Amino acid sequence: MPDKQSPVIILGGGAWGLSTALHLSRSGYRDITVFERAETIPSPYSAAYDLNKIVRPEYEDPFYTGLALEAIEAWKTPLFGPYFHQTGYIVATTGAAPPKAVHHLQAALETIQANPVFSSKITALNGKKDFQDFAWQFSGPLHGFRGYYNRLAGYAHSSNALHAVWLHLAASGVKFILGDRAGRVEQLLYDKDLPIANRRCIGIKTADGKVHKSATTICALGAHAASLIPSLGRFTMARCWSVAHIQLNASEVDLLRGLPTTNVRDLGFFFEPDPETRLFKLCPLGAGYTNTLESGVSLPPADRLPPPQDFIPAADERKLRKLLQEVFPWMADRPLVDQKLCWFADTIDSDFCIDFVPDTQRSLLVLSGDSGHGFKMMPTFGDWVVSLLDAGEQTEARWRWKDVDTRSLDWAAAVSWRIGETRELKDLIAEKKR
Repeated sequence: MPDKQSPVIILGGGAWGLSTALHLSRSGYRDITVFERAETIPSPYSAAYDLNKIVRPEYEDPFYTGLALEAIEAWKTPLFGPYFHQTGYIVATTGAAPPKAVHHLQAALETIQANPVFSSKITALNGKKDFQDFAWQFSGPLHGFRGYYNRLAGYAHSSNALHAVWLHLAASGVKFILGDRAGRVEQLLYDKDLPIANRRCIGIKTADGKVHKSATTICALGAHAASLIPSLGRFTMARCWSVAHIQLNASEVDLLRGLPTTNVRDLGFFFEPDPETRLFKLCPLGAGYTNTLESGVSLPPADRLPPPQDFIPAADERKLRKLLQEVFPWMADRPLVDQKLCWFADTIDSDFCIDFVPDTQRSLLVLSGDSGHGFKMMPTFGDWVVSLLDAGEQTEARWRWKDVDTRSLDWAAAVSWRIGETRELKDLIAEKKR
């Protein structure tokens, strides 16, 4: 069993790093330090630095459906509950949707319908009137819309949840070292007296030159993790999707209050507007964008900190305009504000990686491969890390470290939710400059 008095270092103050600190603290670990390169939390380097994220149990894989249902119950506890909004969830395709999008919707629906938890919670939607029964604000034509409504799901205010958990942990004795010098990790340190094949991680070196010793180091740096663990970049990939917003006025926010979280599988998704900022968030759906370096590893660009946050590709804007024309034509021509690219760590099969790094004597753990669906697990995720430390090995095969190189494979075709083709960030930036 692990020595719970020994120092534990967690790299990254995002959703998974904070969740891990929370569950370690709850299980009796007494010397936990979180390193985060941002000056405060929520960190702009985290994929969860956002207004909101979908919290839903729809998966084609019953394994993840079960985990998501457990997470939803945990979202309803006092620490997380203020940030969870069970607005219900509409999933749809348009009449012009490609077969892959239609299949994905049907496969996910069949999986949840087979679970008795969803009895009486799912309603089929066929045509405009059915959709307006649950979202009367939908005023557009909804050409060929078909789908369903799930009343168990909704969304969470992600940035606010991160901030709240950070304050809770700091008050509970978890230490935080923040900032681009003191909190940014430049190097993992290993015991030089041991051979490389059996080395042990003994701590970290930060950008201010300081060395911090640890018995266990947990890397939860998301899209940035392969910068410290290059071999991780063989089977995980830094990928980004577009995020944009429309600025509403007070009356428009009131109009859309209580709107179900809506995911139109061939166009994009949106949420009820945020009452504080009056921002209406939209995200186009697609296979995403990568930033492949000469080494062959994809990482967020390092020339700007944080990575580019001021544009989305023209094709994504067209997709969002089409979505608005179908659902809310009154805002279809509004300016898009706060446009940005949200970076995350993807795996070819969308499975997480929660495991010890090989040949490190269980001294170094990596939490990666959120694949765009990991935030919803924040309330429960850290418990899986505690279980891994207790067991000394990863018993869940799909979460093990993978000794494979998937970079040359067709990631867009590998899972049904990736619609379209992936592209490189440099090509998008070149198009923007034309």
